[in-house]
Amino acid sequence: MASAPSSSAEIPTQRIDGRAVAEAVVAAVGAASARLTAETGIRPGLAVVLVGEDPASQVYVGAKGKRATALGFHSVQHTLPASTSEIELIALVEALNRDPEIHGILVQFPLPGRLDEARARVIEAIAPEKDVDGLHPLNVGRLAAGGEAMVPCTPAGAMLLIRRVLGPDLSGREAVVVGRSNLVGKPIAQLLLQAQATVTIAHSRTADLPAVTRRADILVAATGRPEMVRGDWIKPGAVVIDVGINRVAAPEKGPDGTRLCGDVATAEATGRAAAITPVPGGVGPMTIAMLMANTVKAAYRAAGWPAPPLGE
Repeated sequence: MASAPSSSAEIPTQRIDGRAVAEAVVAAVGAASARLTAETGIRPGLAVVLVGEDPASQVYVGAKGKRATALGFHSVQHTLPASTSEIELIALVEALNRDPEIHGILVQFPLPGRLDEARARVIEAIAPEKDVDGLHPLNVGRLAAGGEAMVPCTPAGAMLLIRRVLGPDLSGREAVVVGRSNLVGKPIAQLLLQAQATVTIAHSRTADLPAVTRRADILVAATGRPEMVRGDWIKPGAVVIDVGINRVAAPEKGPDGTRLCGDVATAEATGRAAAITPVPGGVGPMTIAMLMANTVKAAYRAAGWPAPPLGE
């Protein structure tokens, strides 16, 4: 293996274009969906459940619905009041489980108020084969065991970006994932292991975190803390996947100005990392693309067909 570049050398840093990769995935999804419909009459069906009136959630749900409709899916949105009870929400999920026209079910989180405490029970109520978020315990276990599973959308998209830069075989590469959430940190660690990388999961209580991240040939930041990962935490020549999306104050835009940033100090990482995902425009666009991919895979399996690779 080639030696790492000197830390003092300026490295040309590739900005990984998540929008372009996402559009390629969506094109493959559209073709696979059209084929399934033409040959079986089945339209992939996606049901999104929104509880309450959180503005960010409304934007996310709207974007998912528009993309599904544009792809020719049977797209359904259920909008419930914030006063909805756990029993009512789970009853809706169970009705969607029984609906043969629905292949994917997504409950938008967070749920309002005390209902969010029922998150685990709501997730477990979703039929595993329709769990396009990849959060059901059965899918989590299958992923850990290396079996056929619904993979959470953001880690699946991030992994696809890594493959676009480094290829499918990560043998000999050391990967560090900063963050241990069930939604991102743990599943992407599993995906990296399956690709033969040597993986460390680090977090806020890791001793000497900068020293750990400096070992990484592949560094995945998923902490939810704006620009936590500094430039000198990055090994020269590393591939950096910034999963974070944070809105922070931007006084240069006026007294109420804000800007989006990731969990990595991108300006400091530029010239040190070999490749990095920008924020916005990196991992973010991949999430909805992989949701569409998961829905088509679920529809194929429901029809008794093998799931298509869809750019993977």
